[in-house]
Amino acid sequence: MRIGVITFPGSLDDRDAARGIRIAGAEPVPLWHGDHDLQGVDALVLPGGFSYGDYLRCGAIAAHSPIMTEVIEAANSGMPVLGICNGFQMLTEAHLLPGGLIRNEAGAFVCRDQRLRVESTNTQWTSAFEEGEEIVIPLKNGEGGYIADTATIERLEGEGRVVFRYLGANPNGSINDIAGVANERGNVVGLMPHPEHAVEPGFGPDTAAAMRSGVDGLRFFQSVLQTVLA
Repeated sequence: MRIGVITFPGSLDDRDAARGIRIAGAEPVPLWHGDHDLQGVDALVLPGGFSYGDYLRCGAIAAHSPIMTEVIEAANSGMPVLGICNGFQMLTEAHLLPGGLIRNEAGAFVCRDQRLRVESTNTQWTSAFEEGEEIVIPLKNGEGGYIADTATIERLEGEGRVVFRYLGANPNGSINDIAGVANERGNVVGLMPHPEHAVEPGFGPDTAAAMRSGVDGLRFFQSVLQTVLA
């Protein structure tokens, strides 16, 4: 399986995402924001970072990059697309996911290992989890507060499209502690925490077993392999 990772000006975690994909057993394919070619990939990752310096709004300029024409078409055709942090912001700006992300409630950048509850396994990126499972994924953002109007929040909750929810303290003031959401079809998922930073023992979050041994993020990439290759 080939999974494309798109690099935008200011992307920081594209290589980390590619490493996670490789460890999961797929082939990462580097893609460039200025191209109009997805190179025949089976899935896409929009990585974290500060695309275009976060000018205007986070993800707003990147959402109009040339390659996003193909991303939107592919997503609407059913291709799995994962947006991580800045990638999540791009997906909302491109209207592939509802709502938006604003400045953290405390007004400060937050960087920590974050507890999450898996709310839905009915997506192509979460099938390897158990519903209600608690996981730990690193989080690092300054504008991660998820917002949407009341009707949208009610629809997301009612349709089971809230995919992850913050546990413990809400790090950014997101409505209903929402950490990630999916589209109606379940092929497009966006979340603020960074699963690509929890894929390899020795480099992930601390666990009860050992320091830096957390690899919960690896199952995002294993999930998409399972669903696409099934």
